[in-house]
Amino acid sequence: MENDQRFADFVILQAQNAGMFLGKVPNPISGKLEVNAKAARSVLDSLEMLELKTTGNRTPQEDKLLQTALLNIRTLYSGLEAGESNNSDQI
Repeated sequence: MENDQRFADFVILQAQNAGMFLGKVPNPISGKLEVNAKAARSVLDSLEMLELKTTGNRTPQEDKLLQTALLNIRTLYSGLEAGESNNSDQI
């Protein structure tokens, strides 16, 4: 099933969720930018687990998508952690 879109759809959905939890995408219910560091960490952990468990089984396109999502989420999360140490009352 090389044309199976489910892997890409899952990674994209998780990346969108991470963006919402990191305050970069509005919450669809409230319409506001909200930060939930614990939920963002959970999404990142899940994608890292997916990366580990699917090593050697991803197409080049799937690998690029997953690696790009992980890089973007890690970058945003590390910025959140840096801000957390400076503004811990905001998270």
